[in-house]
Amino acid sequence: MNDLLQNPVFNALTTGDKQLSFGTAHVKYFDAEVSPYAGFPEDYEQGFAELHDLLPEGRRILFARPTPVAIPEGWQLQHEIKGLQFVYEGGKNITGDFSNIVPLTATHVDEMIELVKLTKPGPFDKRTIEFGSYHGIFQNGKLVAMTGQRLHVEQYTEISAVCTHPDHLGKGYASALMQHQLQIIVNSNQIPYLHVRADNDRAIAVYERLGFVVSRPMHFYFMKRL
Repeated sequence: MNDLLQNPVFNALTTGDKQLSFGTAHVKYFDAEVSPYAGFPEDYEQGFAELHDLLPEGRRILFARPTPVAIPEGWQLQHEIKGLQFVYEGGKNITGDFSNIVPLTATHVDEMIELVKLTKPGPFDKRTIEFGSYHGIFQNGKLVAMTGQRLHVEQYTEISAVCTHPDHLGKGYASALMQHQLQIIVNSNQIPYLHVRADNDRAIAVYERLGFVVSRPMHFYFMKRL
């Protein structure tokens, strides 16, 4: 069943996150304020051309695949990230102290966007919180760490936006928030997974300690429609 994560974006857009999706039978995308992600089946050769017809000039998308992708006509590559996909295999006791972790709501979005801009865990906009289950840690009334969920692919739930303010690193906040998310997801009979930059050794070490193992490489392409 792990094969569903071979193309997590399209599979999320047609299953667990279909209520947030737009597009056609073969090409799907999120509203830009939710996520720049767009996707289509791996064997659908007209995917980028159809997506080009659907989206306005200047619209930015994020495309993810395990194998490298040639940039198609009508699109401008803005940034490429080599990443890794991890899937939770369990076997680790969830022992974090969750007493200082609070749910985040629409009233916190401006603070969340500010934290994301500072830490750069990945795309986050005004409606990204609609993916659900965002929680954070506050110090002196200021949001200093958070995480949440993103792509829901049938029985798989992605943990996303794991970030900690640079002034608060080393306090175990990311580990506590991760364990809190693991508890939520596992208790919902889902399998946690996540994506991370291949060169983010600090984060990878945390994920491996928590029981995540590498599933596959993942290439991320930030592109703009011309």
